[in-house]
Amino acid sequence: MAKLLARAGVASRREVERMIAEGRVALDGVVLDTPATILQSLNGVTVDGEPVAAPAAARLFLYHKPPGLLVTERDPGGRKTIYDQLPDDLPRLVPVGRLDLNTEGLLLMTTDGELKRQLELPATGVERAYRARAYGPITQEQLEELIHGVEIEGIRYGSINANLERRTGANVWIEMILTEGKNREVRRVLEYLGLKVSRLIRTRYGPFLLGDLAVGEIGEVKQHDVVSFRKDPTRKGGGEAPKLVEKPRPQQRGMQQIPSAPKAPIPKPQPARRITKTSANRADKAAFAEPTRQAQPGRDPVVLTKATKVKRFYDAKPKAGTGAGTEPVAPRAIAPGQRPKVFSPELGRNVRAKPGRTATPTEAAERKPAKATPRTAGKARAAPSKPARVKIHKSRTRK
Repeated sequence: MAKLLARAGVASRREVERMIAEGRVALDGVVLDTPATILQSLNGVTVDGEPVAAPAAARLFLYHKPPGLLVTERDPGGRKTIYDQLPDDLPRLVPVGRLDLNTEGLLLMTTDGELKRQLELPATGVERAYRARAYGPITQEQLEELIHGVEIEGIRYGSINANLERRTGANVWIEMILTEGKNREVRRVLEYLGLKVSRLIRTRYGPFLLGDLAVGEIGEVKQHDVVSFRKDPTRKGGGEAPKLVEKPRPQQRGMQQIPSAPKAPIPKPQPARRITKTSANRADKAAFAEPTRQAQPGRDPVVLTKATKVKRFYDAKPKAGTGAGTEPVAPRAIAPGQRPKVFSPELGRNVRAKPGRTATPTEAAERKPAKATPRTAGKARAAPSKPARVKIHKSRTRK
């Protein structure tokens, strides 16, 4: 009876046995007190006064477990479990095997207790594949020794196919394939080899792969793949990708769900406009023209600017005391004994006059530069005279 009730999805076999001991299960109105009751079907069986429906076809789900969640229905310590993260519209699911708190990756969940047992039994030979990141030195030869099994602290572990994938600094990635599901088997074996595991991911369980399933997502396996697996549990790979089960997003308080607006109709494509030479020239002028923007009243402030006037030399303001309507300024007085300033054409500036006598008209005329005489047309310019030679030695001459 416990097996049939577990297959019907009432509870696990242990929970069903506890329910029978509490007197919650009855057959044809008679309360049962032992789970060792052999039945062919669930006709007439009730749980808490409710009839139990016939078991439906077994369903199998793939769940990408994130690290930090417990694989249990409830935790006395109040820690989070996988059932806190699963969607509410799923049927009652039981996990196939368990993953540690810090282990992540593929976790199988099913509605059928018999399928769960078939997947878990080591005698079935269903392979589990893991990828482990560990710290420490290791060689491929050491890993190949695990193919014969190993005994650690009195516990015998079966054959393990381990391969060294790659090294990243002081860390190594190791792939391990085993057919047993003993508690913390992968971690204990790697610690036995002197490695410290920092990350552990389950990538495959039998023919079911983790694939591209995102962290926290759950997908259902196709029914024909479940049937094929039950016929041949040791087959590898194959099958279609699981159908994802979307988790509804919780609605925030105080916010109403607004219906989505209808989609706008897609406009029909317009025929291409014919481009002529005139329209092309007009478009070029518009493209190279400076953009104009009209001021918007109420938004753009009104700024009054004064037109700039080009300053010319005759527009300069006269200095104080020299303008029109003012008296002429008297020349600056010269102190006694001080020489007046005169303009020197040679220096191009004013200089103090030299003391002494003034130049006579004859001397002033001599100081003036001589005027150049114009050339006479047709008359050749005289050739420059040759310098005289001075005899300074019998064998040398110098110009």
